[in-house]
Amino acid sequence: MPRSSQALAAVLAIALPSTASAASPQSFKGEYTVSFFGLSIARSTFSSHYENGAYAIEGSVTAAGLAKLFDDTRGTISSKGTISGKKLLPQAFRADYTSGKKASVVDIRFTNGAVTSTQVIPAPGKRDPNAWVPIGAGDLASVLDPMAATVVHADSLDQVCGRTVKFYDGEMRADLTLTYVSKGTISVPGYKGDTITCRMGFEPVAGYRKGRKALNYLKNKSRMMVTFAPLGQTGVYAPIHATVGTQIGTLTINAGRFEAVQ
Repeated sequence: MPRSSQALAAVLAIALPSTASAASPQSFKGEYTVSFFGLSIARSTFSSHYENGAYAIEGSVTAAGLAKLFDDTRGTISSKGTISGKKLLPQAFRADYTSGKKASVVDIRFTNGAVTSTQVIPAPGKRDPNAWVPIGAGDLASVLDPMAATVVHADSLDQVCGRTVKFYDGEMRADLTLTYVSKGTISVPGYKGDTITCRMGFEPVAGYRKGRKALNYLKNKSRMMVTFAPLGQTGVYAPIHATVGTQIGTLTINAGRFEAVQ
């Protein structure tokens, strides 16, 4: 996947409403806008359905505004798996993107929470062994895909922060840590109520090039804040607002709609 498309996918992954643990069928819809210096650069829409301990999510992502002049990225994302208690067990993740005339695919398969196969098209180029941190045998056990990594199962809003999530995007393994910042309220179409904001830390583990400036910035300098709201009465909390500091400015992700649907 081109690096610009991969970065866009990672940013939008912060804003995915995902799994629910209730037994009865439930569906949710989220619409998000990504902006930079007040200008819209991407839009995404995601629909998710949960029934009998299984989940399925489908979404679309498109570049918007001025960003389309430089990187006309668009694509579809899907994820499915099962829910065991408060533990999410992904089975398959797939992202299909086009950036201009270039197409790319990331396909990840899981068994019992461990990655069993990864397909990336076009295939990554040859890595410099002196500069590359390879993925080890135990790095891909008990990991979540980019969609599943963005939601939290908790008994209450107070328990959303204070955890570490293992994340794998088809190339890089990283840990995302959530630390409590504050409580608040929010009102958007489909939801009006309480929220909790966590600071998100980023720690690359494997599958990345040493000394890469963008990763070093995310790890050591970036201020990333994520505000969560409940998905109905499911015990699942999904992002409704986020800010991500980058080397050239702050990206802001806002939910334009966050609701349960029939």
